[in-house]
Amino acid sequence: MMKVTVSRKAQFNAAHRLYNSAWSDERNDEVFGKCNNPNFHGHNYTLTVSVKGTIDPETGYVMDMKVLKELIHEHVEKPFDHRNLNLDTEEFKTLNPTAENIVVVIWKRLRPNINPELELKVLLHETERNFVEFDGEGV
Repeated sequence: MMKVTVSRKAQFNAAHRLYNSAWSDERNDEVFGKCNNPNFHGHNYTLTVSVKGTIDPETGYVMDMKVLKELIHEHVEKPFDHRNLNLDTEEFKTLNPTAENIVVVIWKRLRPNINPELELKVLLHETERNFVEFDGEGV
């Protein structure tokens, strides 16, 4: 059966600090460099959420893009945009907000709201050159 992927792009701006509380300040500086700034630093994140599945013969959609837009807004943009991830979000109070961890958290926030028959993949650009992708493998 044919499968098609539809994608929706979004952006959010957030601050964070990469830091492991079990390590010394020197070790944190060595591993995380300027990303360990105690006063935090920020990124303009670009997010692409892709859903893959068969085309519904009645609607012609894999998924209604308006619904996907609303899900991204509710579960990603509202809780993360213009926030300090370390201080303002429950997930990152105990989880280091690396791009890798952020993309998994976003996937986990979206997955329960999307038809389980559809595949979900999340691509997160932290900068123009640095990006991560997660498709739920291992969850």
